[in-house]
Amino acid sequence: QVQLVESGGGLVQAGGSLRLSCAASGSPFTNYGMGWFRQAPGKEREFVAAISWNTYTTNYAGSVKGRFTISRDNAQNTVYLQMNNLKPEDTAVYYCAADRSRKVHTTDYEYDYWGQGTQVTVSS
Repeated sequence: QVQLVESGGGLVQAGGSLRLSCAASGSPFTNYGMGWFRQAPGKEREFVAAISWNTYTTNYAGSVKGRFTISRDNAQNTVYLQMNNLKPEDTAVYYCAADRSRKVHTTDYEYDYWGQGTQVTVSS
């Protein structure tokens, strides 16, 4: 198993940037593909971005393409989500997730472990 802890959320104005981090521990980091999801109040959790175990493959939701970048540092056991040009509709709790298949899945049921989330709020 692996434990995941997100950080880096906060309150920013529209057009601003944030970088989220997800620190993993308890199991070799390269055993997992990693993903980011988000959940706004009253809405279902939705896919944001994913990256394969070897960093060679990424996938993004259409709503964040060109604005968000997922990356990982396997030596530091950390996955990142760089968020630029933030919009009010990006406001949500952001979660990182680990997939032991080490692929770039886009649905939450394909992931095995989850962090507790970090709040991102974008003001207009």
